[in-house]
Amino acid sequence: MSDALHTLLCERLGCRYPIVQTAMGWVADAKLTAATCNAGGFGFFAGATAEPGTVERHILDIKARTDRPFGVNFHMFQPNAEELISAVIEHQVRAVSYGRGPDAKTIRRLKDAGVICMPTVGAVKHAVKAVELGADIVTVQGGEGGGHTGAVPTSILLPQVLDAVSVPVVAAGGFFDGRGLAAALAYGAVGIAMGTRFLMTTDSPVPPTTLDRYVATNDPAKIRVSTAVDGLPQRFIENEELRHLEEMNGLARLTMSLNYMRRFSRQAGLGAVAMARLGLKVLSRNDSTFAQTVMAVNLPTLVQRSMVQGNAKEGLLPSGQAAAMIERLESCDDLIRRIMAEAEARVNGLHALASAGR
Repeated sequence: MSDALHTLLCERLGCRYPIVQTAMGWVADAKLTAATCNAGGFGFFAGATAEPGTVERHILDIKARTDRPFGVNFHMFQPNAEELISAVIEHQVRAVSYGRGPDAKTIRRLKDAGVICMPTVGAVKHAVKAVELGADIVTVQGGEGGGHTGAVPTSILLPQVLDAVSVPVVAAGGFFDGRGLAAALAYGAVGIAMGTRFLMTTDSPVPPTTLDRYVATNDPAKIRVSTAVDGLPQRFIENEELRHLEEMNGLARLTMSLNYMRRFSRQAGLGAVAMARLGLKVLSRNDSTFAQTVMAVNLPTLVQRSMVQGNAKEGLLPSGQAAAMIERLESCDDLIRRIMAEAEARVNGLHALASAGR
């Protein structure tokens, strides 16, 4: 492998290749995380969707599947945030990923324990703030990415963030092959992070009925942004459920959200007071409106239908636009090996072009 492909990210995270698998809820399980790490990348386990009382079991499951370093994702608004942070520290997990939730005190607690803090951001101001709070590495996701996303494409956002912060930057949003990795490194990033590309592997836990829908989507225009789910812009593959949500009026959507909220509180074992406290925490730290806070429970309920139950019609399909470029499923090992070979060919091609011009 070319020395240019062994970056600071590899040194910091302890992975062989500068490729990160992001922590997709109900997708980035122990198996997928370990498969990524064993293939030479760095996998993040989706701790944000781990049920209370299960975090340590999941971490031990990953350790039983791989001896490579790995990461765990979390947010401060999940009911078991303290459980997760304590388990990460106790089991010496290499890194955590998160959004804008943790405060400087929490980040310092993790850093003091030797945990690398690696938030994902979608705007320059959020990248700057994340570094001020103590981030060691910043993952910047452009608008092509799946789930909650912004309007600025990676090709614009990435150089903006690289110019604005002094810590290593990982590029995300629209990456799926070795050409993208070579391009990200040329911009000045230390690696790439991919979610949809790892969701669409044979190591993914997503049911075949749902994966078939992803593979069949070959038009990036059908992977579009909507605010109908929780009031925030999110990118999904267009399907029956997304269109249904967009056709509902505000009152119907709010009623649906309240029903999902009651169900969530029962499943999480939270009473009315605990739910109110959780809602206030979201409101105070996440720049959310009251309506967005109430609607937030729509996302996990509807995503689980597709990602866990395999109902691709009545569940939501979070996806980056890269899904339109993926024609088949392959293992994490084959995927990472192919990406590295493609990236090396691109780098060698640039070297040859430069030499010919002398």
